[in-house]
Formats: sequence, C-alpha cells, structure tokens
Amino acid sequence: MRTTVTVRGQTVVPAKIRRAYRIGPQTQLEWIDDGHTIRVVPIPEDPVNAARGISSGLLRGLLKERSAERRRG
Repeated sequence: MRTTVTVRGQTVVPAKIRRAYRIGPQTQLEWIDDGHTIRVVPIPEDPVNAARGISSGLLRGLLKERSAERRRG
C-alpha cells in the first residue's frame, strides 16, 4: 500500500491497516528509524495486557531451555 505525505507532513493510514491493527482515533503510533528503514508500530492502550499473550510463550521456552541445561550438567 502506498500513501502520500502532504505539505503539512501528514499522511493517511489505509483503512485495511486501521482495521487489522485496531488503529482508531487517539491511537498512538511509534515511528522506528533503524537507519535503513522506517517502521510504524501502533502502541496498545494497555501495553501490559497486550504483552500477556507474548510472555506465556517466552516462559515456556525459558523453562524448556533450563531443563535442557540441567540434563547436560
């Protein structure tokens, strides 16, 4: 998808992306510049609650890794 930046530095977030990522009025967007590309990431209203699903997979992976280390000695 492609958008245009206006003279005032504004652009439009395409409707398909707004719906997919639940971007609405007052949603904050983080602009990340790594020196090669620019990424735009929506910031959830409740970042702690949004991270809960991510952290469960990390915990399982950490416990599995620790178990393997114990077996190795």
